[in-house]
Amino acid sequence: MFEPVLLKNVAVPDSHLLSTYEAGGGYQALAKALLEYTPDEVVNLVKQSNLRGRGGAGFPTGMKWSFVPKQVDKPKYLCCNADEGEPGTFKDRIIMERDPHQLIEGLAVSAYAIGAKTAYVYIRGEYVTAIRRLEEAIAEAHEKGYLGSRILGSDFNFTVHIHCGAGAYICGEETAMLESLEGKRAQPRLKPPFPAVAGLYASPTVINNVETLACVPHIVVRGPDWFRDIGPDKSPGPKLYCVSGQVRKPGLYELPMGIPLRELVDHAGGPLPGRKIKAVIPGGVSAPVIPEHGLDVGMDFDSLTAAGSMLGSAGVIVIDDTTCMVKVATRIIEFFHHESCGKCTPCREGLNWVVKVLRRMEAGDGAPGDLEQLEMLCKGIFGNTFCALGDGAAMGLRAALAHFRDEFVAHVEERRCPFH
Repeated sequence: MFEPVLLKNVAVPDSHLLSTYEAGGGYQALAKALLEYTPDEVVNLVKQSNLRGRGGAGFPTGMKWSFVPKQVDKPKYLCCNADEGEPGTFKDRIIMERDPHQLIEGLAVSAYAIGAKTAYVYIRGEYVTAIRRLEEAIAEAHEKGYLGSRILGSDFNFTVHIHCGAGAYICGEETAMLESLEGKRAQPRLKPPFPAVAGLYASPTVINNVETLACVPHIVVRGPDWFRDIGPDKSPGPKLYCVSGQVRKPGLYELPMGIPLRELVDHAGGPLPGRKIKAVIPGGVSAPVIPEHGLDVGMDFDSLTAAGSMLGSAGVIVIDDTTCMVKVATRIIEFFHHESCGKCTPCREGLNWVVKVLRRMEAGDGAPGDLEQLEMLCKGIFGNTFCALGDGAAMGLRAALAHFRDEFVAHVEERRCPFH
């Protein structure tokens, strides 16, 4: 029986308070890191655990930390990506609202490992409760000596600042987030240089997701072997899955990495009464859809990549047999078109044309050649943009066209939506 790790405190009364967190063993990892390990040893612990980033890309966290140069004249920064703009994703919000000290401890241990004295939590402005809880938790941690100067009697000094975003999806892209933190228009930067060398204020910077940082204290306390024993070897550890859409029990589930997608949907109660699952989006709307016959795939980075999709943010959206896939594709591309920062011509102009074609098809004005035009537009967008926004939109539409082409053809031939 799998026991929750990241969500173990969320159902406890007053789980957001420091006293509750300490009663459950909170800040033991920070004390252990400061008293028993050097910064390099903490980095090696995380490397040995094979923790991969939970924000979407799945890059090995310890390896990312090791890219930070050891001797530099500039300060080092730690940035927490708490924007969580991917539709279908709400895991980080729960951590920040219900267990904010878990994130703060993760920030402190991670900053100690990379040699940073300052961290910024970039959080979407709509997360009002999460912002308030984090502010209160930071104040509590300062008062108790877990933040500030000479933490727990050591030479480690560390402060955390909150920066509220304005709800722009593009700020989930790490370099666009850095631009926003610096007070500029949020647009992706050309890489290299990478943030580990020249990030915030052109200084060495590590950017990690909320869930990634929340894993760090548990690795320090329990050890990398414990972490690797959960889930598959290449993608181990506990994982938060957001399940929404047409299921009986939508919600946030903590289960081992690699659980079969079909089993995860069963945890959420399965399809609504009298309906059948048509497809599932496994990792937020930027992840290509998986048809019902492919639901036995493992929910981890490598298995989903091999299946032609991706884990992404693990925002699982269930679609049943009453839903029009052309309408789903239209709504998703409308979102990406609206959220495009406009920096890249393929993304800015290409998504505009894709939206026009899909809207016309859904309205019953489809024309011969529309499907070929959509495929041509996807080819022009994919791989030709500064960031992955355009790639995600193109991959999602390509998958819908591949798996549910008959529905697109029906829209064109019947000049109407068969479902509506």
